[in-house]
Amino acid sequence: MADNGQALRYINPAQVGGIETSVLDDGLGRSTRIAWVNTGSGLRYKVNIDRGLDIAEAFFNAHSLAWLSYGGTTAPQRAYDHPGMEWLRSFPGGLVTSCGPLNAGAPCTDEGAELGLHGYHSNTPASVESVNHPAPARGRMGFSITGIVRTPRVFGPNLELRRTIEGELGQPVIHIRDEFINRGNAPAPHAWLLHINLGWPLLDEGARIVYRGTLTPRGDKDSLAWFEEGRNPQTTVPAPLDIHRGPGEACAYIDPQTDDTGRVHVGLLNEKLQLGLTVSFSKREFPRWANWQHYGPGGEYVIGIEPCNCGVEGRCVDRERGWLDMLEPGETRLYVCSLRVLTGQKALADFAAQHGPK
Repeated sequence: MADNGQALRYINPAQVGGIETSVLDDGLGRSTRIAWVNTGSGLRYKVNIDRGLDIAEAFFNAHSLAWLSYGGTTAPQRAYDHPGMEWLRSFPGGLVTSCGPLNAGAPCTDEGAELGLHGYHSNTPASVESVNHPAPARGRMGFSITGIVRTPRVFGPNLELRRTIEGELGQPVIHIRDEFINRGNAPAPHAWLLHINLGWPLLDEGARIVYRGTLTPRGDKDSLAWFEEGRNPQTTVPAPLDIHRGPGEACAYIDPQTDDTGRVHVGLLNEKLQLGLTVSFSKREFPRWANWQHYGPGGEYVIGIEPCNCGVEGRCVDRERGWLDMLEPGETRLYVCSLRVLTGQKALADFAAQHGPK
């Protein structure tokens, strides 16, 4: 794209890429605001404005990157107000579904508060602050969409998120910048988890999850059995499994190693397609990541790469183990996560050599 920079000054940049906003008009997603982003590199994705500026579908050329539930993009649901697992009724899958900001993980009761699965964020519409389009004629190749997502309550807690999703024409990269502030007048519990859901055909038998770090299975019997049998996210992805029909799954925490700048790098590499997706983030911001494996037959074949400042067993468990973060009044917290598409055998091999197990 850099070689074509001069030519881009004389054409409509929409011929290359940019952001187009629209509203869905049918099915479960009717009336939902979205933004289609075309990076001009082969990577294109749908931002769900009414679902907290999360990312739903994502494609690179002919290949889907994300796992999509059968519900797909739905309008925000009030079911998130109820305890239990009702969050799953409107879980779209998608490339990025954000969980929090007051709690993430399993339903639980924490100091008298009944908390449902994965919190409010995914069912909260954003207020669009800006949409910046690329303008090569003005020397601007970058583009972004920024919105405010509020989690308000009289007497608190009151958290506000300013999220920016940005990229640059010709680059197969997504940068997500999340900045929280506690607008309330009392300390507020704070949990944040990015549920990055990868599916077929990127996720397929023979693909590999590549990272450096120490794995600890989640404490449930299925996860302990799965990982104690020698399976772990560094091994080859299996074909769909009968033991993962219905709610069958396994999950582990990764205490990741970092590069010299303090950043973590995780990748799903598919040598057959010569295609990969990598996730990078700061360990200071996200001290761990959870790996969810749900190799269900049919339409439920998915893994999750989930950077988090919390755990996935619920806020009450985070409080007990000392993982619960608190935001003081006026305090801010910043999280930056980048997703990048890799193509070609050399790029995949270089990533595995640099960031895979030694």
